[in-house]
Amino acid sequence: MHNFSIITPEGWRDYQLLDSGDGERLEQFGEFIVARPDPQILWSKSVPETEWRTAHAVFERTYEDKGNWRTFKKLPEEWPVHWQDLTFLAKLSPFKHTGIFPEQSAHWAWFRKLLEEKMRSGSQSTAVEAEKPQILNLFAYTGGASVVAAKTGAKVTHVDASRSSIGWAKKNQAASQLDERSIRWILEDVVKFVEREVRRGSKYDGIIMDPPVYGHGPNGETWDFKRSLPMLLELCGQILSDKPLFVLINAYAVSTSAITLGNLLQEMMAGKGGKISIGELALAQDGRGEGVKNGGQTAAHMGKSAAAENTDASKLLSTGIWARWEN
Repeated sequence: MHNFSIITPEGWRDYQLLDSGDGERLEQFGEFIVARPDPQILWSKSVPETEWRTAHAVFERTYEDKGNWRTFKKLPEEWPVHWQDLTFLAKLSPFKHTGIFPEQSAHWAWFRKLLEEKMRSGSQSTAVEAEKPQILNLFAYTGGASVVAAKTGAKVTHVDASRSSIGWAKKNQAASQLDERSIRWILEDVVKFVEREVRRGSKYDGIIMDPPVYGHGPNGETWDFKRSLPMLLELCGQILSDKPLFVLINAYAVSTSAITLGNLLQEMMAGKGGKISIGELALAQDGRGEGVKNGGQTAAHMGKSAAAENTDASKLLSTGIWARWEN
């Protein structure tokens, strides 16, 4: 049986979930506050509408997940948001996202610790490029995980089918003051890339993936989560090194469970030992500013909101499911 936990992020210097309710969330990214829809939020808002009207931008849906941002105050095209010693660039996308997924930092902290321990445990020869941990980030989008792994000194391969997303990720690399050679950028269909890595005999010490429900490669390739994921995991098992450090699968808005992800990961890692854990990612909304402890991690919040006077403001907002293996 896999260990199940709800994990919440730590380390954000200027992100906060200010409030949620009535199908919307109110968040602060750096200097700016945005409001955007979230259909799973069935409960009521905790703070007055006057607090929601402080938003610099509100996302108005026009079709499925697409829509337009209505801005009420002048916003730059992009602006910095800080996590630990790293900097990421937020901007308003037509898919209601800002390019930053704060909940993912719960995973970043986990594999960053594993990589740092690996680097410390090695001899001084780990400074040699060929002996650094090799990390593969699939469906890597704006590159948060890639930047975190590269900051530890690992060699990172970042694979995504979107040219614009890779461009955004490169800006995050630069904003975090990483050398441009610290990440290898691959614009390609994920499955095709991994198939080629199998043929080449390439090996990786850690694999990160955040597959969508549906997707398309740059040459019209199709991705279907339920049909494609088992095949991808079988291929990924063939490119793991003899002594891998970790494997992470994260999923959002899929009609499956963390248990399913755990079972797939167990099948992929059969015979390799280690341990598997599963669970949900969540953002903590806590107007009292005390942080919410859950799953062995604490979500700390910056600043104060109008919810500070509302003792019922504390909630957890589920943002996805995950399964991860570590040696």
